[in-house]
Amino acid sequence: MSSPTRTDDGSVDNSGTGTAASARLDRAKMRKIATASVIGTTVEWYDLFLFGTASALVFNQVFFPELSPALGTILAFLTFAAAYLARTVGAVLFGHFGDRLGRKSMLLVSLLVMGGATLAIGLVPDFNTIGIAAPFILLTLRIIQGLALGGEWGGAVLMTVEHAPEERRGWYGSMVQVGVPVGTLLANLAFLIVTGLVSEEALVSWGWRVPFIASVLLVAVGIYIRLNIEETPSFQQVREQGAKAKLPFAHLMRHYWKPVILGGIATLSTGSTFTLMVASGVNYGTQEKGLSSNFMLWVVLVACIVGLIFIPVFGRLSDKVGRRPIIAAGIAGEVILAFPFFWLINTGSAAAVFLAYGLMMIAFCANYGPIATFLAELFGAKIRYSGLSVSYMLSGLLGSAITPAITVWLLDVTGKSDSMAWYIAGSAVLSLIALFLLTENRLQSIDQADTAEARVDSGTSVEVGAKAEAVTEVRVENR
Repeated sequence: MSSPTRTDDGSVDNSGTGTAASARLDRAKMRKIATASVIGTTVEWYDLFLFGTASALVFNQVFFPELSPALGTILAFLTFAAAYLARTVGAVLFGHFGDRLGRKSMLLVSLLVMGGATLAIGLVPDFNTIGIAAPFILLTLRIIQGLALGGEWGGAVLMTVEHAPEERRGWYGSMVQVGVPVGTLLANLAFLIVTGLVSEEALVSWGWRVPFIASVLLVAVGIYIRLNIEETPSFQQVREQGAKAKLPFAHLMRHYWKPVILGGIATLSTGSTFTLMVASGVNYGTQEKGLSSNFMLWVVLVACIVGLIFIPVFGRLSDKVGRRPIIAAGIAGEVILAFPFFWLINTGSAAAVFLAYGLMMIAFCANYGPIATFLAELFGAKIRYSGLSVSYMLSGLLGSAITPAITVWLLDVTGKSDSMAWYIAGSAVLSLIALFLLTENRLQSIDQADTAEARVDSGTSVEVGAKAEAVTEVRVENR
């Protein structure tokens, strides 16, 4: 049976036919949508990881100068972690309105909020100027950043996945994921330029503020591009059918609480591994092994270039062999590399440090590239924004948020890098277990989850996951 195709106005054409011209138009539209999503998420992650880089390099001196270096760094990273709790709240808030009002409007709001908070961080007076108020203002702005990102990522994923051809959903979903290494690359490049132009004293005094203030330019570009994209066909269909959930989060937790929780656990290793590289690893290399800040920034920058290449490779591969096998291979790689990652850094050799980051980044890419599409395919369209966002932000709360503070604490208590490696490996094992408790939905239409869900709502005893997929397949065969 031929698959239905989407027309230019977002409706579904069941004829199974289509001209070459319309196919080219679809490809052109997809390139535009993917570009808009990548640029928007790049801006958001740039803003977010500026904070992570600054936390590792200068925030302990700027906002917590009267504490010991270890305690000051821990508090700086806990401020970094505060955004992840806010991200979960933002996922619920933006998810509600994204499922009620649409994906596009929420993407514009999230970008404006993130840009405003990042600019304000660059203008916050330091501890020596206004005392204890400084870290509290910093914390407040960090929370606002988290709220914005909680709404950004899910909406950007849905913009690509809900528009994409079924056979290329993994590829287009991975395009959004590229925003993470690109945003991180730009954040580190910005700090690299600043640290190369000013002295260490000037960096702590005012230089660190420049990358935050400069983010205004990126935000302006992102907003301009997002004003020119269309709403997704899946949401248009939900709106036209009057099928919106009145309270998307309540509906989500009633019917999809297992995929939400398991999806968050399955994804937590992506957060702990990436944060290890861009925050904990930088802190360890500079403060424990005596490597220069500039060198560690270059290491992260090169690793992000590796990520930029391999994330879409693994996303496309997931379209051919499945999401779960690729993700599982990436998680297994993170477990295997957890100890060698630190052993290589401990050598102090530049080549060894680059190798450690390059190998870990490839494992991360296999894990991270397909995960956005995998999570999106777990949920029906009328609560997909909420489900995708809450599940992913839960993973950030479980993984990214606490990783920097815990790794610094473990190192401070044990004095051994192996303690940090055990933590990373343990997180990855938990993710692997949760992954295999979830259902692979690659072969079904992105909108078929709504058919299965409708049967649940009408009182039929059908569970989300494998049973729902089986019911959908029977319905398709009966046609």
